[in-house]
Amino acid sequence: MKILYAIQGTGNGHLARATEIVPILQKMGETDVLVSGIQGDIKLPFQIDYQLYGMSFIFGKNGGVSLLKTVIKLRPFRFLIDLIRLPIKKYDLILCDFEPVTAWACKIRGVECLGVSHQNAVLHPNAPEPAAKDWLGEFILNHYAPTNPQYGFHFKSLDEFNFTPVVRPSVRKAIIKNKGHYTVYLPAYSDEEIIEILSPFKAMSWEVFSKHSHQVYRVDNIHIRPVSLDQFTISFTNCMGILCNAGFETPAEAIFMGKKLCVVPMKNQYEQACNAAFLQSMGITVVNDLKSNSGKISAWLNQADALHINFPDETQAVFEKIITRAQLAESKT
Repeated sequence: MKILYAIQGTGNGHLARATEIVPILQKMGETDVLVSGIQGDIKLPFQIDYQLYGMSFIFGKNGGVSLLKTVIKLRPFRFLIDLIRLPIKKYDLILCDFEPVTAWACKIRGVECLGVSHQNAVLHPNAPEPAAKDWLGEFILNHYAPTNPQYGFHFKSLDEFNFTPVVRPSVRKAIIKNKGHYTVYLPAYSDEEIIEILSPFKAMSWEVFSKHSHQVYRVDNIHIRPVSLDQFTISFTNCMGILCNAGFETPAEAIFMGKKLCVVPMKNQYEQACNAAFLQSMGITVVNDLKSNSGKISAWLNQADALHINFPDETQAVFEKIITRAQLAESKT
């Protein structure tokens, strides 16, 4: 069986999850990997067969996605050319983690494309919703990378098609420690803003992973370093708590490890607003405006307890189930 696994490369969460999923798929069949997007920082430990420009959401430096930069960076003709050239009919099975080139290539040509992403679960009727509706955000989630059938991952299993999070082996097998520091990953904020916000908390040791710096430097008790999956994992598995955006993979892994967690949903990112609503329903601290919520951060730092859920190691079983269903459906047509 020849498999194509297409990954969204806008952020690092999809790429990090792929480090667990791709080796599993490689055991099931000859697997090619496609990555599109220009915002990822992680170097994957396996061959990438298609590296495409894609359609990325560009992070700003003030807490959210920059809509202007996102529009400026769009390359519609390049997207169309990649869509046309992608040889999807050479594959027996196509799996898509919210990757738009592959999804639209399949939709236009009438080829089945199985969606396997967190985004597929975000709008599930059993998932908590944010207080404010965002019709544009919902439209993007529904149409950015259209797939059918769809399988999702969320902070809790929602039904037989939506599963608990994929936890990387490097986290699942790690010896979890508490060395007293706090890990920070807020890619939509500049280093200067993060330093300004964290500086008042001088009794704490902060390890900040920056999307905007290529050098390691220190400002008092705040240690800034570039994004590195290996270094981040070391800091993360040894931290007291983590301050991060309201993505999916990092909060899920924090909960798995029982780390104190505070999330800051990105502005202009409806998926993160939905994630924040779900996490808040689980008792996680949510800070909607980082600049004006130092009191909330202080209260979080003084918390003694953290949510701990031992998410089961079922990634291989989930993908075996998905592929078996696809094969059975194909045999009936």
